Amino acid sequence: MAGNVAGDPTADLLELVHDIVRISGSTSDSRKAVGGGDLFRKDCTDLVRKISLLTHLFEEIRDSTGGSISRSPLEDKWCVDLAAALHAAKRLLSVAFNFDSAASSEGGGKKIAFQFQCVTWKLEKALGKLPYDQFVVSEEVQEQVALVRAQLKRAADKYGPMNSNLLSRSISHPGLEDLISIPSGRAIGTLHIQNIGNVDHEVSATLSPIPKTNASEQRGTDHVIEAPTSSSASLDVCCKDADSNVLSSTNQEIKHSEEDKKPDAQSSEEDKKSDAISVPDDFLCPISLEIMRDPVIVATGQTYERSYIQRWIDNGNLTCPKTQQKLQNLTLTPNYVLRSLISQWCSAHNFEQPTGIVNGKIKNSDGSFRDITGEIATIEALVRKLLSRSSEDIRIAVTEIRSLSKRSTDNRILIAESGAIPPLVHLLTSEDVLIQENAVTSILNLSIYENNKGLIMLAGAIPSIVQVLRAGSMEARENAAATLFSLSLGDENKIIIGASGAIPALVDLLQTGSTRGKKDAATALFNLCIYQGNKGRAVRAGIISALLKMLMDSSHFMVDEALTILSVLASCQEAKVAMVKASTIPVLIDLLRTGLPRNKENAAAILLSLCKRDAENVGCMSRLGAVIPLTEVVRSGTERAKRKATSLLELLNRLNKQ
Repeated sequence: MAGNVAGDPTADLLELVHDIVRISGSTSDSRKAVGGGDLFRKDCTDLVRKISLLTHLFEEIRDSTGGSISRSPLEDKWCVDLAAALHAAKRLLSVAFNFDSAASSEGGGKKIAFQFQCVTWKLEKALGKLPYDQFVVSEEVQEQVALVRAQLKRAADKYGPMNSNLLSRSISHPGLEDLISIPSGRAIGTLHIQNIGNVDHEVSATLSPIPKTNASEQRGTDHVIEAPTSSSASLDVCCKDADSNVLSSTNQEIKHSEEDKKPDAQSSEEDKKSDAISVPDDFLCPISLEIMRDPVIVATGQTYERSYIQRWIDNGNLTCPKTQQKLQNLTLTPNYVLRSLISQWCSAHNFEQPTGIVNGKIKNSDGSFRDITGEIATIEALVRKLLSRSSEDIRIAVTEIRSLSKRSTDNRILIAESGAIPPLVHLLTSEDVLIQENAVTSILNLSIYENNKGLIMLAGAIPSIVQVLRAGSMEARENAAATLFSLSLGDENKIIIGASGAIPALVDLLQTGSTRGKKDAATALFNLCIYQGNKGRAVRAGIISALLKMLMDSSHFMVDEALTILSVLASCQEAKVAMVKASTIPVLIDLLRTGLPRNKENAAAILLSLCKRDAENVGCMSRLGAVIPLTEVVRSGTERAKRKATSLLELLNRLNKQ
């Protein structure tokens, strides 16, 4: 394997990644034909997704070294180890993709599962040895690799510490025909390496709640979504009918653990007891002591099941049940990270996730059950009206569904389960302005519930939402943009939405929309551009000139948003060229002098991206007198701003010496 790192090591590593991706594609049809690979299909797919993320890393290393890496064995060890891990993954995937559980022994499946653990462990360790200081690798790519490492580490740690001898034999084995033995007394099942993302995750959207306003009942309470980049800038977007929520994910750290699996020899009663106590405490609602299905964060930072905390508040309680602190506001922030972790844990442990609705009844906070058969019947009747030939019936039904979908998660679940999403998608193309507005806003509200996102995508909603974004009323366009943001929280959806033609329409709304529309468009564009493939689309749609106008607006209305999006785009070469051509450098230097601390931080980060490996841009910065404001940032800026400014000053000094 080490021999594959000769000549042009990064080219070989890139080719390995491409081979692995090709294995995934080429075996898809064969799996369908022969029926193999079902047992490990998810393991294979998730591993391929993680490995494919390394493409940008190897491309940047190749660009910064010209394919030439020092031949010192110690300096090359990271390359050899990474190649070894990728070769092992390639061999494993070739076998696991076509594994036929019906034709193989039970031990064969366990051995492949253990191979996934070994390969995952090896990849994580190899990525930890990357010598970033030897190459010019963007901060965004470094953070993306760190995310992949974190995912791999969680998966590898799932079954405890690795046996080094066993690992060595597993990784170095030329094939899987004579797999190693599984340690006795250790239960190894299918290892599902959960995928948390397959895009550039240098940025996550987080929520910044604000107190309730006296907004109209039709529009619901306004909230602000703050989407900070790694440079601490923020994006604000107003969410329409979201039920005291915002559409965002959260970076809250969740400590979670799993009970060690008991040996098969133990009694079934002990197994049941183990299962009963194995649910991580952080997954349980402090009020109901049951596993959460829709966790939300209150103003004190505590997390509760939405239905229970909402009823607590509805009963007039204005304190946090757990801490007894007064709630500064009553905003309920969706905890998407915890919801994802709970979903992954339930899937891995074959644990049936609670729906909250059983046989037409829903559990109250006191443990009793409330009959909701009447509510179900009402919603089903409304859904039938959506299919009516009477425009008036449709108008009444869609207005009521919009109102119901705003009120609670339970309603969002019931509306989706009643089959409302396909007819709502159909109504997006209605010529009736009111029907169209209410349909798109209903879909926005329904999309807040995570499970509904997939149903909306399956209903083929994106083309119609994009059409509303292009030609609808201003309110409909605003809500269409917010819906695209909500749906784009799913990584695969970023790709689908980007390819749908949504980005040019969002850029147009960013330039011509209302205040709310511009903020919605900015947040949607920010989230879509986290995916590398959408950055070029945004540039070609004219986003750079639009953002530059925002930077130069004397009202400073959306400077934070513009800088945040530019900082995401700055890792794209096409965007860099467009920024320089649009004379962005002078504007950024001016912000170093006059901007707020977070503005200076983002401006310095963008300038550094523009000036790396580009002496002409460094010279331009020097001629514009950047030394003085950069020196001031080094003296009094944020920690990140100081680092960026110091690097820029070093580039300027190097240019002067030359």
